[in-house]
Amino acid sequence: MAKFELKLPKMGESVAEATITNWLKSVGEKIDADEAVLEIATDKVDSEVPSEVSGVLTEILFQVNDVVKVGQTIAIIETEGGSVAAAPIAESVAAPVAEVVKTIEVAQTVAAPADFKSSDKFFSPLVKNIATAEGISIAELESIAGSGKDGRVTKEDILNYIKNRGTQPVAVQQPVTQPTTNNQQPTTPIATPVSVNGGDEIVEMDRMRKLISGYMVASVQTSAHVQSFIEVDVTNIVKWRDRVKNAFEKREGEKLTFTPIFMEAVAKALKDFPGMNISVDGDFIIKRKNINLGMAAALPNGNLIVPVIKNADQLNLVGMAKAVNDLGNRAKAGKLKPDDTQGGTYTVTNVGTFGSVFGTPIINQPQVGILALGAIRKVPAVIETPEGDFIGIRQKMFLSHSYDHRVVDGALGGSFVKRVAEYLEAFDANREY
Repeated sequence: MAKFELKLPKMGESVAEATITNWLKSVGEKIDADEAVLEIATDKVDSEVPSEVSGVLTEILFQVNDVVKVGQTIAIIETEGGSVAAAPIAESVAAPVAEVVKTIEVAQTVAAPADFKSSDKFFSPLVKNIATAEGISIAELESIAGSGKDGRVTKEDILNYIKNRGTQPVAVQQPVTQPTTNNQQPTTPIATPVSVNGGDEIVEMDRMRKLISGYMVASVQTSAHVQSFIEVDVTNIVKWRDRVKNAFEKREGEKLTFTPIFMEAVAKALKDFPGMNISVDGDFIIKRKNINLGMAAALPNGNLIVPVIKNADQLNLVGMAKAVNDLGNRAKAGKLKPDDTQGGTYTVTNVGTFGSVFGTPIINQPQVGILALGAIRKVPAVIETPEGDFIGIRQKMFLSHSYDHRVVDGALGGSFVKRVAEYLEAFDANREY
């Protein structure tokens, strides 16, 4: 019999720990590979942790409400045989695939490959080993549609992929050396005593609020926050949306809000100014290839979550509207998956929803910028025409851009938000959607 250590998997670049909320299996129970063993929660999303092997749960190392670090062992599973072996392959699987499995069984007695850290998705050791042996790159592996819990790639998924993939060799993606983060000692703030009167009520923060609180304080202590503000005339956008929103909903089955229009402009501006689409890791700057827009959303309980629109620059307005509505609806219903909140490269928050004209948002680490969208208001404005200037009523809003002055200077931060404003003011009121 062999013992397998079930560890808390990686759940995103900004998630370092999780709270155990429920054990789905008890000591002595049998577990199948990819079967959920426990439920966890982070400030991002609630999720389940599956077993990577089949066996019997022999030991639980953490209890409900315990906080566990990513990579820590949380349970011990006893498996049959001297190593964590793969399940038998069905006879219908082609011979080349069977050879891959034999190679994997040998590889599993050696150290597991360590070149999958660049991916935010969870892959079991068996899937990783098969991918390594077949020369499947990280990007290729991430493209496989998983049939497991929350879309996870199972052994059957990758074997079927290999079977239908063809015989052309694929270059193995080389491990990327991660920049080393400086070991800076955080400054511990001195708590100010709080007086409590007889009629005051003391209420402990819930788990998510505690985590959000910690992340917000850490962000302010990490980034040198600077803000730039710009007023934008969005009259053409308001008129266009009022004219097409009913037809849009009838044709696409989706409501058309202002958010996807603004997201489209932000994605275009990020392509123009890639210096805003970066992350900071110690003394290193990571230039992000993809433009993944975080969309801050308020939950019914008052907490905050930031689902991510992946490759936002590749979406047209219809695709953007569908992505915004889908993520927003699932956020409110508590049905977001871990992957939905990972990989963001820039964040947008709509403070105008609550009537705020502008704000000074806190950067979502390790990003370097966040844009707040203010409320759209009717205001008197000077309108320039060839016949002269006159006063008219226009629909205007403020864009508030917070950026990290460690790596983003005022010229870049100001130019970026100005470009967003230019795209919005140049919106074609006669465009099709």
